[in-house]
Amino acid sequence: EGEPAAECTRACVVHGSKYVLIVDDKIYILETSDKTALATLDQQAGKKASVVGTLNDTTVEVSSVAAK
Repeated sequence: EGEPAAECTRACVVHGSKYVLIVDDKIYILETSDKTALATLDQQAGKKASVVGTLNDTTVEVSSVAAK
């Protein structure tokens, strides 16, 4: 079958939602216009990833993303 978490995430993003990073009980909104980072976020939807960027309250301005 498919990957329900990944499919759900991708469908939400297509309809205007943002990618998020969940760390323990905290949720961080991921912002980036970098096409490589966006592609990696799409590939890692529903999976673990390492995100590098600048934290501003609960939003991360993403500079890079890698599979974990």
